[in-house]
Amino acid sequence: MDKLCQLHDDALVVRYQKGSNEAFDTLLARYKNRLYSYIFCIVRNADLADDLFQETFVKAILAMQQGRYTYSGKFYSWLTRIAHNVVFDQFRAERNDRTISNDESEVDLYSQAVVYEQSLEETMVSEQTLEEVRFLMNNLPANLREVVFMRFYQDMSFKEIAEVTGVSINTALGRMRYALINLRKMMGQRSVF
Repeated sequence: MDKLCQLHDDALVVRYQKGSNEAFDTLLARYKNRLYSYIFCIVRNADLADDLFQETFVKAILAMQQGRYTYSGKFYSWLTRIAHNVVFDQFRAERNDRTISNDESEVDLYSQAVVYEQSLEETMVSEQTLEEVRFLMNNLPANLREVVFMRFYQDMSFKEIAEVTGVSINTALGRMRYALINLRKMMGQRSVF
């Protein structure tokens, strides 16, 4: 298994397609936390996130077994694209095809990466800010929350976000813009109280 951990994703997919369940287990271990976090961030319900996570991997397994995975070195982006489709299929089913407007948005702008050493006070302020931003982010429509999560919590480029969500780069940038505008509004409203 240690030897498999050193292999690239595409090599693991090839091994899985040839019958190595250990190769799939390695892929699952490599991405399960990140993918679950992505799904949970959008749906905000642990039980539903568990179901959608499992459905995502079932679809991925079927696609790999049927040879529908294209070897491009972007396994996680491919997997996230499947998760995106599964999540939004769920939303469509629940909401009878109602669409979510970008005009109803709020946002999160806190990057967890800290380059310099922080004092205890700075660390506490950062943690409090992150907690508040996550609270505000939960009030965003799913399509905006998804873009913010991918950009700031998964460190994806706008090109990768566009590929995963199936929209143009300009649409991904526009969603981020709506999210930032609404986050600022929400932060202003919170400071009034």
